[in-house]
Amino acid sequence: MTKHERIATRKATNLSLDVDLVADAKALGINLSRTCEDALRSEIASARRRQWKEDNAAGIAASNAYVEQHGLPLEKYRRF
Repeated sequence: MTKHERIATRKATNLSLDVDLVADAKALGINLSRTCEDALRSEIASARRRQWKEDNAAGIAASNAYVEQHGLPLEKYRRF
C-alpha cells in the first residue's frame, strides 16, 4: 500500500491522551497516529487470538483427549 493509499483510507478520530505522554512523545519526535495505530493493531491481534482460542476450545480439548486415549495418528511412521 502506498503512502497516498494509506492516507486516503485513514479516518480522523479524537482521542483523549495523557497530557504528559503527548508532550513527551512530541519532544521525542514520536508520531502519535502511527504509534496508536501500531498499538491498536497489536491489541486487535491479541483479542482475535484469545477469541479464536475460546471459540475452538471444545474442539482442541476433544483433539487432545483423542490423542491421549489413542496416541497420535500415523505415529508409527515418525522417524524422530
